[in-house]
Amino acid sequence: MAVPKRRKSRANTHARRSQWKTDIPTLVKVVENGRTVYRMPHRAHVVEDSTGTPLFMEYKGRRVADA
Repeated sequence: MAVPKRRKSRANTHARRSQWKTDIPTLVKVVENGRTVYRMPHRAHVVEDSTGTPLFMEYKGRRVADA
């Protein structure tokens, strides 16, 4: 592991860290049961019945886990 030879100043540390910025997550518009839902792609999602009770988790149209 690399060990710094000298201590970095707080200003240098903050300047380096200030360059890191988060990205807005990409959302996919999906219509299910007449409702428009926005989801993150490539993530499992919870399938609910008409009353809102979670039934199971689904990914790419396949059941992957029980809720």
